[in-house]
Amino acid sequence: MTLDPHSLLAILGMAIATYATRIAGLALVGRLSLSPRAQAAFDAIPPAVLVAVIAPSALATGWPDTGAALLAALAATRLPLLGVVAVGVAAVVGLRALL
Repeated sequence: MTLDPHSLLAILGMAIATYATRIAGLALVGRLSLSPRAQAAFDAIPPAVLVAVIAPSALATGWPDTGAALLAALAATRLPLLGVVAVGVAAVVGLRALL
């Protein structure tokens, strides 16, 4: 396997850009004073990204997985994370066995 210099430069450039944005975010977070509305928007980003990552796979893999994702989402309103994981695993195993 040979290493193309252009590919290596592209990978290094992407790594530098990624780490620069992360470091800049950490450095600037203490200097910004956000309004309550902007703070609420920033607080909504992690759950939105999580849903954007999980929803396509939960909806495209079949009814048992979609049903298990819905049951886990309902469990997430009442249970801690470990309980939600247990409900999700049990639901997907049970629904796959039934369907």
